[in-house]
Amino acid sequence: FDPVRIGRRWLMDGALVIEQGDVMQLAELARGGKPYEDKKPVDASRIIQRLKRAATTSLRRANHRRAAHANVAHHYDLDDRLYDLFLDPWRQYSCAYWVPDGDDGATPDLPSAQRAKIAHIAAKLDLRAGHRLLDIGCGWGGLAIALHKLTGADVTGITLSTEQRAYAEQWAAREGISDHVRFRLIDYRDVIGPFDRIVSVGMFEHVGVPDYPAFFLQCQKLLARDGVMLLHTIGRIGGPGTTDAFTRKYIFPGGYIPALSEVIPVSEAARLIATDIEILRLHYAYTLRAWYDACVQQRDRIESVYDARFYRMWIFYLAGATAAFEQGGMVNFQIQYVRDRRALPLTRDYMLRAEQRYRAMLDTLARQT
Repeated sequence: FDPVRIGRRWLMDGALVIEQGDVMQLAELARGGKPYEDKKPVDASRIIQRLKRAATTSLRRANHRRAAHANVAHHYDLDDRLYDLFLDPWRQYSCAYWVPDGDDGATPDLPSAQRAKIAHIAAKLDLRAGHRLLDIGCGWGGLAIALHKLTGADVTGITLSTEQRAYAEQWAAREGISDHVRFRLIDYRDVIGPFDRIVSVGMFEHVGVPDYPAFFLQCQKLLARDGVMLLHTIGRIGGPGTTDAFTRKYIFPGGYIPALSEVIPVSEAARLIATDIEILRLHYAYTLRAWYDACVQQRDRIESVYDARFYRMWIFYLAGATAAFEQGGMVNFQIQYVRDRRALPLTRDYMLRAEQRYRAMLDTLARQT
């Protein structure tokens, strides 16, 4: 199974016709024969070799300033009408948090799951009124606006996408909160602090291994002594790897998914203390399936914005990503950091209490709008 050949030469160009089933089932078939859980353990000495090889390879993939701007624009400066067709009202283009709903164990819909994700993040940040929060990679501003509404914190969102910044500023202006939620077109390396809280959701995948030290040193510099940081990123559970050629060429140029073994040593060197690590195993698979279903239903409108070839590329990307989270080695990491071990309560009870309160608040906002 060669995803580059199938995706580029066959599906995108319309040469491959699926008569029974769909692209999602094709991806399931390709991945289903070799699930991650059935693979043999790797010898420890090979892990060291893999780390060295990944470090050497990644030097050619450094996401420096000029490349970072271009890579972000490639994906996030697409026509806003595309994202309107499949994202939730808070415009979250990242893994949702699927909480069982009721005694029957049924999972909620995508908007409910994205609201739960926002509440989950707010609780882990231990965010309060008056806190200065930095949102690194703020997207279209939904998370920043929601966190302000939930807690009263002052938020600065930063992005390298001109389209996203314009959208976020207009959104904050409509809400009448521009004095408390601001958005800047700036590289994280140029931000001046300090901030009481830092959050980054779905941006770390674009940093690149060679720039991990600069990223964490800058976060350590920007974070107040008693501050809290939460990093939410796609991650690998099988050690360092490489970005497949299809994704690198058509979807996320410059993107790289890290293993935990590539993240923690660098953050430790920056004197950031990891206080909570959560692995979201299937949450992104559920999210991607929801996006895929929405895009299939909106096929005509997507093709009217772009064309049939773009539509085929897009659903192949969503289907392949889904298979990677269901059968492959992809998960999501949420890593909470502090600079001072006394910055947070002794137990995780504060998270649970706050999360329930924030979920109820967001559900109320959803009903009102």
